[in-house]
Amino acid sequence: MKIRKGAMASATALLLVGSLAACGSDETPNSVVTDEAEVSAEEGLVIDGETIADQETYEAAKGQTLTLYTGYQEANQKVFNEAFTADTGIKVDFVRDVTNKLSERILSEHGAGRLPADVIITSDYKVASNYKDEGILETYTPATIEGQDDLLIDDGAFAKFANVAVTFAYNTQQVDEANAPTSWKDLLDSEYADKIGITSGTAGGSSIALNRFIQEEVDPDYWTKLAALNPTIYDSGGQRQEALARGELAVATAGTAAVNVAVTKDNAPIALVVPDEGLVLFSFFIGKVAESANSEAAQVFINYALSKRGQSVIAQVGDYGARPDVEPPVAVGEPLPALDSDQVWVMEPEAEVEYGPADADVWKAAFGR
Repeated sequence: MKIRKGAMASATALLLVGSLAACGSDETPNSVVTDEAEVSAEEGLVIDGETIADQETYEAAKGQTLTLYTGYQEANQKVFNEAFTADTGIKVDFVRDVTNKLSERILSEHGAGRLPADVIITSDYKVASNYKDEGILETYTPATIEGQDDLLIDDGAFAKFANVAVTFAYNTQQVDEANAPTSWKDLLDSEYADKIGITSGTAGGSSIALNRFIQEEVDPDYWTKLAALNPTIYDSGGQRQEALARGELAVATAGTAAVNVAVTKDNAPIALVVPDEGLVLFSFFIGKVAESANSEAAQVFINYALSKRGQSVIAQVGDYGARPDVEPPVAVGEPLPALDSDQVWVMEPEAEVEYGPADADVWKAAFGR
């Protein structure tokens, strides 16, 4: 293999395709978030009829710049941050990295007493729980989900932010739609030898969820069979998707939102597949840093993230919202299956701890790393 560092839909899988823009086009990239929020700041911050912050909190927050540490896909996070700033007027600086590296940085900076983050977003339940145990996160219930205790984790130390969908995609210049894979098992076809891209399966919520799904729903020997096709292994989803868009890969595992953003904004030649066996969902979690220097901005950001507007932005990006009262996401112009559909397999947070280490060992044994 090459290493790069840095349930049933129907008889036919759903293909969501983006077209490649002509070279040299002057066309402005399309916006991922297509609707405008109704914002009122007369008595606090109210967005689409939902109170995000009281007057005192919002007035203080407007004079602050939020610092966010996140493991959410960079392009997706940028879109979310832009919507938040447009709706609230509050600026966001953010640091994005893969789960393990970001966790190491957070623990190191916290230990030295100089953690600048106000809010943390991570996809690893065990990592988020450790932040609570280390005193990095403080208990905080977003005002927009009071009474929705099912969205609060570890007694409110952090909350569900989004349910991110993992699938696979293909380059439309390398693979014809008529011959495109429609099943996870189709990726084991020898025609994709040396043309498949995946990310490391040893850390992070996406890896934990995909590993468990493969074991339960596809084939316990799947990773061994895939390894025989010499896939390229990337450190991050962003690297993997860039390679797919450039045509260096024919197929690759992918996030629905990341593909949606790439196709919508950049006209990337990528088609998204809802496989016969289904999409794989895992959660991202959001928490407020206990010693936040911009506490009011942190409150507004988290309240916004869990508001109907914030969750709608997540859905427009192409991920599933955490709130059940938000419509399923739209990716490449098409609605994805409902959260309670047989086409959607969900990894519960607590199951990450139960299955994560053993499933990672299976992946490591298959790929020799």
